[in-house]
Amino acid sequence: MVLRHKLRSFFPALLCAASASPFLSKPQLFPRATCSGNTATTRSEWCDYSIDTDYTSTAPDTGVTREYYLELTDVTVAPDGVSRSAMAVNGTIPGPTLFADWGDTVVVHVTNSLTTSENGTSIHFHGIRQNYTNEMDGVSSITQCPTAPGESITYTWKAVQYGSTWYHSHFALQAWEGIFGGICWKLSIIINGPATADYDEDLGMLFLNDWSHQTVDELYISAETSGPPTLDNGLINGTNVYDDTGYRYNVSFTSDTSYRIRLVNAAVDTHFKFMIDNHTMQVIAADLVPIEPYNTTFLDIGMGQRYDIIVTADQASVADNFWMRAIPQSACSENDNEDNIRGIVYYGSSPSTPSTSAYSYTDSCDDETDNITPYLSKTVSSETYEAEEEATVVNNITSFNTSNAVIELSEADEWAYVVIETTLAVPHPIHLHGHDFYILAQGSGTYSSSTTLNLDNPPRRDTAMLPSSGYLVLAFQTDNPGAWLMHCHIGWHTSEGFALQFIERYDEISALTNSTTLESNCDAWSSFQTSAGIEQDDSGV
Repeated sequence: MVLRHKLRSFFPALLCAASASPFLSKPQLFPRATCSGNTATTRSEWCDYSIDTDYTSTAPDTGVTREYYLELTDVTVAPDGVSRSAMAVNGTIPGPTLFADWGDTVVVHVTNSLTTSENGTSIHFHGIRQNYTNEMDGVSSITQCPTAPGESITYTWKAVQYGSTWYHSHFALQAWEGIFGGICWKLSIIINGPATADYDEDLGMLFLNDWSHQTVDELYISAETSGPPTLDNGLINGTNVYDDTGYRYNVSFTSDTSYRIRLVNAAVDTHFKFMIDNHTMQVIAADLVPIEPYNTTFLDIGMGQRYDIIVTADQASVADNFWMRAIPQSACSENDNEDNIRGIVYYGSSPSTPSTSAYSYTDSCDDETDNITPYLSKTVSSETYEAEEEATVVNNITSFNTSNAVIELSEADEWAYVVIETTLAVPHPIHLHGHDFYILAQGSGTYSSSTTLNLDNPPRRDTAMLPSSGYLVLAFQTDNPGAWLMHCHIGWHTSEGFALQFIERYDEISALTNSTTLESNCDAWSSFQTSAGIEQDDSGV
């Protein structure tokens, strides 16, 4: 069965998507049983599966294809009341959400109708593992040539996991000009699941963005020469106010109802602390990994990271209106409107200006690592790590040609360990394509052989913070052949080349690649590049 979705400009940019598995090679697919889904009190269940199902090795096979059509266009927008040029997916920023059932095949047709010069494009499905579908990863210069203006490309992949994530352009700085949107794995047609805690209603995606009144392309030159620019504003789900213009995001709460919210930090260069005044958040997923629930009053969220939270509407006796806050952390993020990136949560018939106060916090650009315990326990054996230290799988690579940072991982199902260090006094969100990774260590100072490693069910995710003047130690298995990018998710840094590639199981990649489609797209880009006289001035990704 094929379900086609032509998403138009009025389609709401709400709700969720799938994930990457650290162990899943070719998943074992099973016909999906007929079921009625789950309820507000049985969110851990789904058909013959549950939150206890090891999604890294098991997935249903629905036999359904979900087909979507996306068009990228130039637009003029005023999300905070100040007009500027931007780019949009099907006319909206954020773009429309893609929905699928766990086990569906997803087909996304993308047409590049951008008219400004030099704008090729691609679409990357952030955090989607692309299990044995590396060519669908959507990274310009790595897995495809840019799709030229007037041309189209089709991405096809299997939804072998469930959860929340987003898609965005992986060409230059387009993701921060407006080419992004949400993805959602609906585990039934009506409701989402499974989850590690119960909730009543799903409010869908909530995007946090920084925003400038110049385009990020205009700011890029100054970012290169003078360091990151201070941005003018921030947006919550695509809207905010600025100098008494614009419109605040608002959402209605009904007392004693619990709501699932799927947070995404889609900023170019802003680390946020997120909170809702007077309300406690229960965190149930980090990126695309279900976790043991924990409670917090504020949440650190770096660029590219996602968290699923549950908020219970239990504060109507205190006030009718509460501020929802996305607060840039000045330790790493400068913003001219830093205390006014707010939405409104209200009880009653309509919103009004809240008088509530923020929770106390320390300005910092921390990760949530210490709070994250994956629900499905996985262990990195000390024996495996020690063997690696003695030298076999990855050849202790410590330096790279600046124009060719490529690491080959030739053997299947071996472990790769990556130590990233920086002397720069700024943190960096590190994102790996094609895998979830294990966070073995993370801290300030210098990594050494005496650094304690967490090998017993360490946090798993696809984006983690490299602390300022510190180190990050990651591990993943070579279970997914392809050319996989690892990069900083600060937009300026990606364009400046803060990235490397893992060429995983090189001998298997060609058999997974449709050379005809690849070459056709590259030929179209080469012709456009020649006719437009384009000279590349960034990293290409």
